[in-house]
Amino acid sequence: MTALFDQLRTAPRNVLSRIPLPGLTGDDDDVRRPLPVSGMLAAAWTLGVGLAVLTTLTLVGWIAAPRGALGAGLPAVFRTASQLWLAAHHAGFEIPGGSVGLLPLGLTVLPAFLLYRAGMWMARDADLRLRLPARLPKNTPKEVSNARRRAQLVLIAQAGISLAAPYALLAGLIALVTRNEITQPFLGDVLVSHLVLAFIAGSVAVARTIGPWRSMLRLLPERLRSVVVGTSAALAIMLVAGAVMVLGAVVVNFGQVQELSGILAPGFVGGLLLLLVQGLYLLNAVIWGLAYIAGPGFAVGTGTLVAPTGVQLGTVPSLPILGALPEAGPTPAWVMIVIAVPFVAGAVAGILVVRISPSSSYEGAPLWGFVCGLATGATAGLLAALSGGSLGGARLSALGPAGWEVMLSVTLEVGVAAGIAAGLANWWLIFRGHNTAVTKAAAKVGTATAPVRKAGVKIAKAAASAAGKVGFAESEELQKLPGYWLDATECDTQPIPVIRDDWEDEHASAAAENPQKARRPDPPRPPRRDIVDETDDKGGHVIYVDPYAWDRD
Repeated sequence: MTALFDQLRTAPRNVLSRIPLPGLTGDDDDVRRPLPVSGMLAAAWTLGVGLAVLTTLTLVGWIAAPRGALGAGLPAVFRTASQLWLAAHHAGFEIPGGSVGLLPLGLTVLPAFLLYRAGMWMARDADLRLRLPARLPKNTPKEVSNARRRAQLVLIAQAGISLAAPYALLAGLIALVTRNEITQPFLGDVLVSHLVLAFIAGSVAVARTIGPWRSMLRLLPERLRSVVVGTSAALAIMLVAGAVMVLGAVVVNFGQVQELSGILAPGFVGGLLLLLVQGLYLLNAVIWGLAYIAGPGFAVGTGTLVAPTGVQLGTVPSLPILGALPEAGPTPAWVMIVIAVPFVAGAVAGILVVRISPSSSYEGAPLWGFVCGLATGATAGLLAALSGGSLGGARLSALGPAGWEVMLSVTLEVGVAAGIAAGLANWWLIFRGHNTAVTKAAAKVGTATAPVRKAGVKIAKAAASAAGKVGFAESEELQKLPGYWLDATECDTQPIPVIRDDWEDEHASAAAENPQKARRPDPPRPPRRDIVDETDDKGGHVIYVDPYAWDRD
């Protein structure tokens, strides 16, 4: 398909280069198409290739199926393929007696891949790589980097809309053409589903032209990037756990799955198509496993429930993969262990949130961990709502998990675990000082609170001086007493000096024998303050306590 796009891109330019037109030099870079024109061509080619693939598969089924199963003639085959293309975008249908909303999510992979490749071609055709701002050096000011990021996001959004708008309009025309008395597509679902899927796939493809996948994440702010990575990690862990549960149930109940396949007896070609249909519904089953792990479980018809707390079943559709359902009745106690998976996923998400964007305060990290839980719960609830639906009326009007129940359970389980893990991880980074960003942020917080601390010290000094003036506190000059005062411990431990009558000054005799040269007298020293002048009573009486009085008694 990419080669066809390249031929479509270069063919008109070769013709234009041969025709002398005013304002055109014939250079390939001077005749680039506008972005909306490239988006329209990409949307048309995506619809054409997708319908061709599904028409081929439908034609094989029409040949192998009994006569009249898909209608009479090739027009019915094309109508069925077109309706399958609409169902691949999760657009529902109205049928007599009910509606069809349980659509295979695995079929969405085909249009998503085609739209992604079309977006890559659109980016090359419109030279978006040259229009995107170039990489900036490391020491670029933050304002310039933010402006560059905003320009990139605006251009990516423009490219996504250029692909999604014509794609949704063309899908609406297909929905109007393929309506009949039995199946009538919901036009609102068709427009919204095609618009959203094309915008997401086209935006991701255009962002991919900037550089590697890591460069795409750098387009987001650091805090938002941490939440996105944490949410993706938590969802990935729970989806992997759901896939393991589904595959384990199929292996354990493989005999019952084979029995249901034998009852249908589809034949060789029909068996291959039936296997393909079950493979397309495998992603729905994985999301049902996620709902089972989260706690609410899922329904297989009205009045039924499959959850860790118990299983209640009735008449189920004859699809072989549904033979992997557990038997009705209470479940073993050890099955409740699966509820620990969302808490583990939340702990991992909280650690990732802190590792990518640590917080300078102890209170901020748990809050952002719970925000990650909110995002995970909202995404899980959306997936649960998309994976379920109805297959007609009566008992088959409710199939799959309830979106709001899954959203509430996952939000609480993942949010609480992520908040606790983020708080502990952030405390560890601050305590150990392993993260320079946290250390700098904490230093900034300390610098910001320094004026408050200084003001507190000044207020305390002012209060102390005011109390001293009033008489409630003693001044510092009165508290300091001259001399050296022995306490009770020193009185008991210090030896008592004894002065003998025959004492001689050894240093004086040595100085008499070796007289020293006359030297300059030293300047007078200032008086020592620790020596008490007994002649000065400072206008009062000085009382001295003799520490050796006890020895004289």
